[in-house]
Amino acid sequence: MAELILSRRDMAFLLHEWLDSAALTRYPRFADHSRETFDAVLDLCERIATDHFYPINPLLDEDEPRFDGESVTTPDALKPALRAFIDAGLTAAGQDEADGGMQLPCLVDKAGFAWFNAASVAAAAYPLLTIGNANVLRRFATPAQRDAYYCPMLEGRFFGTMCLSEPQAGSSLSDIRTRAEPRPDGTYRLFGNKMWISGGDQDLSGNIVHLVLAKVPGPDGKPIPGVKGISLFIVPKIVVEAGDGAQPGERNDVVVAGLNHKMGYRGTTNCLLNFGEGRHRPGGQAGAIGFLIGPLHQGLACMFHMMNEARIGVGLGAVTTGYSAYLHALDYARSRPQGRPPQGKDPASPQVPIIQHADIRRMLLAAKSYVEGGLALNLYCARLVDEQQHDPAAAVREQAGTLLELLTPIAKSWPSQWGQEANSLAIQVHGGYGYTRDYRVEQLYRDQRLNPIHEGTHGIQAIDLLGRKVRLQGGEALRLLIARQRDTIERLRALPPDVAAEWLTLAEGLIARSARIEATVARLYEAPDLDRTLANASLFLEAFGHWVVAWIWLDQARAVLAAGGAAVASAGSPAAASASVPASAEPGGDAAFYAGKLQAARYFLRWELPRIDPWLDVLDDLDTTTLDMQPTWF
Repeated sequence: MAELILSRRDMAFLLHEWLDSAALTRYPRFADHSRETFDAVLDLCERIATDHFYPINPLLDEDEPRFDGESVTTPDALKPALRAFIDAGLTAAGQDEADGGMQLPCLVDKAGFAWFNAASVAAAAYPLLTIGNANVLRRFATPAQRDAYYCPMLEGRFFGTMCLSEPQAGSSLSDIRTRAEPRPDGTYRLFGNKMWISGGDQDLSGNIVHLVLAKVPGPDGKPIPGVKGISLFIVPKIVVEAGDGAQPGERNDVVVAGLNHKMGYRGTTNCLLNFGEGRHRPGGQAGAIGFLIGPLHQGLACMFHMMNEARIGVGLGAVTTGYSAYLHALDYARSRPQGRPPQGKDPASPQVPIIQHADIRRMLLAAKSYVEGGLALNLYCARLVDEQQHDPAAAVREQAGTLLELLTPIAKSWPSQWGQEANSLAIQVHGGYGYTRDYRVEQLYRDQRLNPIHEGTHGIQAIDLLGRKVRLQGGEALRLLIARQRDTIERLRALPPDVAAEWLTLAEGLIARSARIEATVARLYEAPDLDRTLANASLFLEAFGHWVVAWIWLDQARAVLAAGGAAVASAGSPAAASASVPASAEPGGDAAFYAGKLQAARYFLRWELPRIDPWLDVLDDLDTTTLDMQPTWF
């Protein structure tokens, strides 16, 4: 089953041959690790994902959580899978050894977690949220709060959530109404509603630690408008710290008002939560007891540490959901006989596997380029996290942080959009069967559709990218990214001419689009008003994302060529591609793997990168077609 979840060979290439994971062991935090320990973690994740998560994914889709008006019941199959994850110590994989963690680099931690996302993204959502919640507590919690909530989450006894959206506010966090009233003992009482809370209630853990955004009244007792009055609170389902009349072990005034029934991700509970409605009254008073975490009125800044991590996590979930669908389609195409090649129409001849048909290979190659490119992008961002947090050189840390800021909207949105296309192509490869529940690609498509929405829609990410990120530090982030691309090209030039020639020609297309991206940004900010600048921001996000992934593919090709030189270049050349594949290059063999990498890179640079030209044309024209459309005209 593992070969239908993720490609271990691709993961090894990305971690060890492309991103040089072993080099991270020069940082003191990771000095006790080695490539061997990293591979052992990947072995563990692959095994647990294969044995416990992958088999239950269809069951979670068929038997979604139930709510009886008082409590939520999750499918029986979910508990042992999450217990296997917890017992392996994976909740604390990236945490300090002093806290019981493995102290893994973010790169390896994310690579390991990718297996769980690919095997069952709905089951993986529970530890994903808990780990993100714990990371916020690690950074901002007091020692008492760490003991009460952080440590039990690392041990897997408590799970965590993030509570931002509200029914009337959606993604507009400045419009939230949940209020937090201060109490004399330093605690708060919270009143309000939160919507779309994944893991908001369940029967899987002994407690649920909600991180809740709420507004603390100003000196005049009125809510502070906008985001300035927002603070962040720990609001446990079961009170752990005594406070405001409540004793440890009492039920907090947090209740489930209902479940949202989703198109996909059905195994993850998704709740409307009411805080302070009075059904549970610890200490005889209404209101959910909350504990301030981080500075007062800095809640959004604190929560963004979890939100940005969640955005990269969504991108990873999106690309692995697409990756698994691609592998299922590849397996089907190799085993499904149908039709005959154009030059062999003798009806008496045997049918051929559909992978021999050119259009099937086109679809598989497109999907391969999307999912392998997207996975590489997300792991590259994870490595930037390690550099930002642990490199001894301040300049390296600053550059990594700046690049990460720029790439986060892409890491979230590009795999969500093009992973969905990979899922769609997987269904198409299966033909009519792909549209039935007899094959897994139908569920994977539905699971994928959430990713362009949650943790910031495409439109929100696009406005963040164009409205802020590309102009960070006067455009320094964009200049840094282009410098990384030029470094790739210079490293290609250092290879023997016969090895690098084709790729340097393809690189010219990337260089040309880099100049266009810079010119387009300048052109958009020549507009007379910001509405016109940002009117087509989503189109800019698409163009920018394709441009970034084209570079990611060029750099992967560089790594392949550097590893194998002329032999690899020859094996992956267009001439070799048109010839029959040698018997020694069977699926899974290194010769076939490297040739496939180069062909996917070639495809993306030749077929996908040119797509951005008409997109940039529309942007350069400062087109107002969408902006001028009036609501009454629909």
